[in-house]
Amino acid sequence: MAINKDVSQTPPGSRKLDRTDRRILELLQLDGRISNVKLAELIHLSPTPCLERVKRLEKEGFIKDYVAILDPKMLDAALVSFIEVSLARTTTKALDHFRQVILEMDEVQECHMVAGGFDYLIKVRTRDMDHYRRFLGEKLSTIEDISSTHTYVVMEEIKASSAIKISE
Repeated sequence: MAINKDVSQTPPGSRKLDRTDRRILELLQLDGRISNVKLAELIHLSPTPCLERVKRLEKEGFIKDYVAILDPKMLDAALVSFIEVSLARTTTKALDHFRQVILEMDEVQECHMVAGGFDYLIKVRTRDMDHYRRFLGEKLSTIEDISSTHTYVVMEEIKASSAIKISE
């Protein structure tokens, strides 16, 4: 659940972050459960102004959410696949329909419209190859206007991070 769904966010690039704001963001990326007292101590502020800064960063949209990162193997969802999807037509209606259907698929973790030799790159997480085959045959391939898919199954995850490098 997003923190500030109904609050208009600061337009990108419209406000520069100072050193303290950047440090807050860096620390929260490492530990979203850090207490305000500990965070304030690490950035050399008292707790009240620290909390005010965090709330402002949330309100302005720099902080979108706080989440727990789960172990997929413990939850029987260890197989990761990336799928290139090409559509037969890229009309607004076809694109909107594809988006709406993908948003309802629990196996899809990410979906990106891309420029290049195909239209979408999808990251899917399934229990095993049988589950993936059912997903492909019974869900993804039934979407109207898909002309082709190409699947790449992950053999080893080398790096997975949601952290963003915060520039000076």
